[in-house]
Amino acid sequence: MMSRVKQGIAAGFIATVAVSILEAVNLLFAKVFDPFPEIVARMFLLGDNLAAGWAIHFVIGSLVMGPLFALLYERLPTKTPETRGILFAVAAWVAMMLIITMMGDPRTFSGSAGFGTFAWMLITHMIFGGVMGNVFARLLAREKRAGFIHGAPAH
Repeated sequence: MMSRVKQGIAAGFIATVAVSILEAVNLLFAKVFDPFPEIVARMFLLGDNLAAGWAIHFVIGSLVMGPLFALLYERLPTKTPETRGILFAVAAWVAMMLIITMMGDPRTFSGSAGFGTFAWMLITHMIFGGVMGNVFARLLAREKRAGFIHGAPAH
């Protein structure tokens, strides 16, 4: 049986992969918005180091957001797993915006960054949350089914 934290890590990792695919398309083909990994690297004062930004993005998505979501899952005030994930991810987006505002690189608000980039980050956070909520609920359901099967009386 997988613990809730491990389920959260798995759900966070899968959601991070899903959003990273969207971000890679933006970075490699569209180039419409500032790349999120670059913004993350700037938040951690690492300049425009995309490799560091990708690594931090995966660590935060998998090892911070996933377990935190798993621990808060039952307390989130919505009904479906996807809306719980979206609510959680939007709250994380708000926290990130506050951090960028207070401590971030001033370039985040200039140049190509602006409303479009912030809207893109909000949309990708919502997708992250929806995927994470869905995967987490599936892992919970799988565990319950396995417990029922293993807990059935022998004949």
